[in-house]
Amino acid sequence: MKTRVLMVCLGNICRSPLAEGILKSKVNSEEIYVDSAGTGSWHVGQLPDSRSIEIAKVHGLDLTNQRGRQFTQKDFLDFDFIFVMDNSNKADVLQLAQNESEVKKVQLILDELFPYENVDVPDPYYGGEQGFESVYQMLDKACNEIVKRL
Repeated sequence: MKTRVLMVCLGNICRSPLAEGILKSKVNSEEIYVDSAGTGSWHVGQLPDSRSIEIAKVHGLDLTNQRGRQFTQKDFLDFDFIFVMDNSNKADVLQLAQNESEVKKVQLILDELFPYENVDVPDPYYGGEQGFESVYQMLDKACNEIVKRL
């Protein structure tokens, strides 16, 4: 059975699509399924932010097959690992958890690099192009650690 990993941010257009694309590029798709979602519903059905698509392309990744979707309670059943981008996303996701085993699936993605420090991946949406590159680099390093664990 495939290991299933979900990346979650606020709108599912900037950080989580990047995290999904990065992790997909590092794992065997026969063994590991990767998806992403947002805690909000504003961008359901939309492509990732053009700046996320562009920074991914610079690094050889294509995000144009992704479409935004909203995190649901069912995702706890469908996924083994749920990586959230920041503490606000974590709180939103945990509100839907119904038991301890669901709570244990949720983790800040940067805990992979900074255990127990509660470090957020900054939302690059209102920042410039450099914000997207910085987020890409953070997520790339975190995904390298996730791959070791999977």
